[in-house]
Amino acid sequence: MALALLSPLRFALRLLRHFGWATLLTLVSLSVGAIGYHETASLGWLGSYLNASMILTGMGPVASLHTPAAKRFAMLYALYSGVFFVSVAAILVYPVMHRLLRKVHIEAYKAHGAATPRIET
Repeated sequence: MALALLSPLRFALRLLRHFGWATLLTLVSLSVGAIGYHETASLGWLGSYLNASMILTGMGPVASLHTPAAKRFAMLYALYSGVFFVSVAAILVYPVMHRLLRKVHIEAYKAHGAATPRIET
């Protein structure tokens, strides 16, 4: 028996699951940002979603903020957005990197002629 890669179908399903989690986290983060801007900066919903989207993508704020509460929220949301970006990138890249490293691992075992148990992850 040898180590094996996931079948293309199972790998595609894994990619889809990771994409789904990334999308869900993005929608939740965007909604939290929009609600925060709506409540603290008294922006309309469209303006709130626009501001949250621009901060979440790293482009910067659109509306000027006048209240201390809005400025504090914007600071916290911007800090959160930086960590969020790196986290979502990791969620999306993980299955591909895992498969690549698994393939290298399998090739290394084959090169050394070692018998290994079959493990699918």
